[in-house]
Amino acid sequence: MQTAHLSAMTKGWFIGNFSPTLCATEAVEVAIKEYPAGFSEEWHYHKIATEFTVIVSGEVEMNGRRYCKGDIIVIPPGEGTDFTALTPTVTTVVKLPGATNDKYLK
Repeated sequence: MQTAHLSAMTKGWFIGNFSPTLCATEAVEVAIKEYPAGFSEEWHYHKIATEFTVIVSGEVEMNGRRYCKGDIIVIPPGEGTDFTALTPTVTTVVKLPGATNDKYLK
């Protein structure tokens, strides 16, 4: 049995082409991410990966729409989004396939 702690991972990414990682692969990326209220990321998109974001707790705004606990947002390649945590928020993010350096800004 292997164990680790999420705080030791790179920005919550624990599976994918990261260091450290629990499974080094380019097939998929998986993260659990925690955000304080007010945290934001600028609009971006992926050319290769589909991003699946599950709102585990909290409330966020993406592209002017609010999402809360239990919502799952699927962002296909070429479709972009911004991100603002309206409350303290926890998300699970899966990117399929894993694609190193596949984040593009406007």
